[in-house]
Amino acid sequence: MAINVNNIGNISTQDLLKNDNKVSNNESGLNFGDMLKKEIDSTNETMENSQKAEVDIATGSVKDLAKANIAIEKADLKMQMMLEVRNKAISAYKELSKIQV
Repeated sequence: MAINVNNIGNISTQDLLKNDNKVSNNESGLNFGDMLKKEIDSTNETMENSQKAEVDIATGSVKDLAKANIAIEKADLKMQMMLEVRNKAISAYKELSKIQV
């Protein structure tokens, strides 16, 4: 539903709830919080794999150095992504806190 700025007073609560459900649910049926939790769990698992690869390299028990390096780099990239998401969320919170109601 397109919202016309001139008819903003004519929007019903049901229309807003319909649009809210479209925004909060994606194709898999997860809301933003669930998606964020899933990505945090995935990042944690990737970090654990990276730490195991680092221990294997340090102890000399690594079988494939390239795979270990890929696991470490993958964990690094996922952590950078999570830090950027956190930074954007903090920035958005600060902007919202400046809004006067």
